[in-house]
Amino acid sequence: MEDTRNLIDEYKGLENEQVFSILSKKRIPLEIAIENVEHDFNIGSIVRTANSFNVQKVHIIGKKKYNRRGAMCTDKYLKIMHHPTLEDFLKTQKDRELIAIENNIERAKPLHDKKFANDTTLIFGSENNGITSELLENADDVRFIESFGSTRSVNVGVAAGIAMYEYVRQIVL
Repeated sequence: MEDTRNLIDEYKGLENEQVFSILSKKRIPLEIAIENVEHDFNIGSIVRTANSFNVQKVHIIGKKKYNRRGAMCTDKYLKIMHHPTLEDFLKTQKDRELIAIENNIERAKPLHDKKFANDTTLIFGSENNGITSELLENADDVRFIESFGSTRSVNVGVAAGIAMYEYVRQIVL
């Protein structure tokens, strides 16, 4: 029977647990946090991208439910932690640099100027409302992605991919 999962050839035919185990041995130190205040469709896309970069963990803060179709089953191959509260999430982030990706606040600086620490967690909010002020207050740094067209920002799923790539470019490549 043909393996139709969205996997590179190296993992075809393996059980999900085997793929998870192999990937766990070579994960990068980056973690991703998504504040899920309004059941955002983009979470699945961010999870899929996090799998593509083989991040250490994905944290979902707030509502546990998200659109898993966008993840295309990649959530089976990485560790996803649910945190019902911001306080619960922050307890897991000792000795990590928290970088919020948010374009609509004064304190934000361009992403391209950021020099990432090894143990970084990138934080993303919902498409409509961004990151809550409570979470922004706990961020060590806030960065935005420059926009050159008529819209003031890119989609949050796209922003996550850009930010993850920039981290990987600096720390892994």
